[in-house]
Amino acid sequence: AAAATGGRRAASRATGPQNVCLLLTRRAHGFYARDAGVTHRKNLGLLRKIMCQESTKFKNVWTTHSASPIAYERGRIYLDNYQCCISSIAQEPRILYQKEKCSKSEKIEDALLLECPLGEMLPSPSHYKSSLIVLTVRNWLLRLSADSGEILEKVHLAGSSCKFRYLSWDTPQEVMVVKSAQNKLPAAARQAGIQQSVLFYLAVFQVLPLSFIGMLEINKKIFGNSVTDVAVSNGILIVMYSMGLVRLYNFQAISEQFMEQPFDLGHEFNWDGQVGVVGKYPFGLPCNIKITDTPPLLFEVSSLENAFQIGGYPWHYIITPNKKKHKGVFHICSLKDNALARNGIQDMKCCSLEPDWIYFHPDMSGRIIHVGPNLIKVLKLNEVENNTDQMEIAEDFTIVANRENCVNNAVTVTASGRVVKKRFNLLDDDPEQETFKIVDYEDELDLLSTVAVTQIGADGRAHLDFHCNEHGILLKSIPLLESWDVTYSHEVYFDKDLVLHIEQKPNRRFSCYVYQMVCDAAKDDECSSHEKTGRVFCKKGGRFFEYI
Repeated sequence: AAAATGGRRAASRATGPQNVCLLLTRRAHGFYARDAGVTHRKNLGLLRKIMCQESTKFKNVWTTHSASPIAYERGRIYLDNYQCCISSIAQEPRILYQKEKCSKSEKIEDALLLECPLGEMLPSPSHYKSSLIVLTVRNWLLRLSADSGEILEKVHLAGSSCKFRYLSWDTPQEVMVVKSAQNKLPAAARQAGIQQSVLFYLAVFQVLPLSFIGMLEINKKIFGNSVTDVAVSNGILIVMYSMGLVRLYNFQAISEQFMEQPFDLGHEFNWDGQVGVVGKYPFGLPCNIKITDTPPLLFEVSSLENAFQIGGYPWHYIITPNKKKHKGVFHICSLKDNALARNGIQDMKCCSLEPDWIYFHPDMSGRIIHVGPNLIKVLKLNEVENNTDQMEIAEDFTIVANRENCVNNAVTVTASGRVVKKRFNLLDDDPEQETFKIVDYEDELDLLSTVAVTQIGADGRAHLDFHCNEHGILLKSIPLLESWDVTYSHEVYFDKDLVLHIEQKPNRRFSCYVYQMVCDAAKDDECSSHEKTGRVFCKKGGRFFEYI
C-alpha cells in the first residue's frame, strides 16, 4: 500500500505543471508550502509590513568613534583595520572578537565578505560559515572566520616588486580578482632611461574552495601606453585609457588562449628557473597567463572620465559624450548596434556643485535610476510601437524632494515697499534646500531607500525614506538624529531591520551610528498569531522574535 501511495505521489508530481513560468508563478504565490524559499519570502513580507507601520520606530541604540576607517558587512561592524568585529544583530551591538593591534606590515588593504553558496557540497566544514577575504600590505591573501577572526587559509601572492592593493568580484561569491596598484618607476629610474612595460597585475581565484585560476599582466606593449585602469567583471576584461576610451575583451577566451600552464595552490612548481610551492612564501604565484598578442576586441566606446555601464533588456549601455561641456548629459544606447534609444539623452540641466548620477537599477528589472539634487527618476526601456528593433526610454515614476517652503524669487519687496533684486540664484543643491545625497536598494525587502539632507544654519538634518520599489510610493520616513555635515563623507546602510550611518570627518575621524527597529514601548511584550500560517510573532523589548 505504501509503495502504491508513493507511486501515486510520484505520478502526480510527474503529471503536474511543467511550464517554467507557471511553476515560478505558483511558487511565488506559495503553492509549495514546504519550499524553504516560500517561508523566507513570507517572513520578509511580514517584516516589511511591520517595519512600515506607523507605530514602528528606528532607535539609535549605539554610537562609536574611531581614528581608523569603519566598515560594515552583513550585520558585522569592523573597527581598527578589521582587528575588532562587532555584531550589530544583537539588541545592543556586542564584540565578536578583538585581536591585538597589528603592525604596519600586517595592515589590511582591502576585504570582501565570502558567504556559502546554497545547495553545494563543499570540502571543508569551515566553508559553510561566513568568512572574510582580506589583502594585507605584504601581499598576503587571508581567509578569516567572520565570527572569530581565525586565519583559515593564507596565500602569498608575490614579492615586494609587485604591490597588490584591491579586491573585487568578477562573479559575486564565485570568482574573485586581486589587482595590483599601477606600476610606476621611481624618478631616478626614469631619468636613467629605464622603461617599465608592465602596468598592472591581475590574480584571479575561484572561491569556496579557494583555487588559483591564473595571473596575467597588463602590458603597454600589448594594450598601449595610455592605459589608466583595468578591471575584470562578469567575465569581461575592461581596459580604460586616459583619453576616455573603454575597451572590452573576453577574459575567458584570453585565459584559454594565453595560459601557458595551470597551477594548483600548495603544489610544487618549476617556473622560469624558480622552484617553489604555489601560494607559499617567498615564491607566491606564477604569472601563467602571458598575453603575447592583442586579443580580439569585443566592444569599444569613448566616454567622459571612462564612465561606462551595461544593463537593461535588451542590453544597453550608458555613457557621457567625451567632452567636458557634456558633463551631466547621459546617452543610453543599444549594445547591439550603438543606436541611441528614443528619448535616450537624459539631461536634468542641474546647476549644482555635485553632479547628478545615473545607473542601472540593481533589482535586475532592467530599469534605470537617474538621481539629481531634488529629483529621482526611475526610467524603463520600452519597445517603440510599430518598430520592435528600437527601444525608447519612458518614465516609470519620480520621487521629488520636499521643497514646499523653498522660496527663490529673483525679485522681492520689503515691508517698506522697496524692490530688491537678487544678483544670483540658489544652486539646485544649495544646503538650505532638501537635497538627495544617497539612493540605495534593499533587495530582500524590495524597498528603494533615499537619504535627503537639509542644512539649517550650522546644523544639517537628514532623513532616510523607504519607497515602494515598484511604484515609488513613500512608505516610511526615519529621521537621523545626528547632525549631517554636507562637506563630510557619508555612507548609510539599510539592512532589513537595521540602519547604519558611517561618517568620515576631517583629520581621519570616523563615527558610526546604529539604529534598530523598535515598537511603541506601551505595546511591548505582546504576541500575535498570523491568521493563515498560525506562526507566532512576539515583541520583547521592542524587537520582533518568531517562536517556532
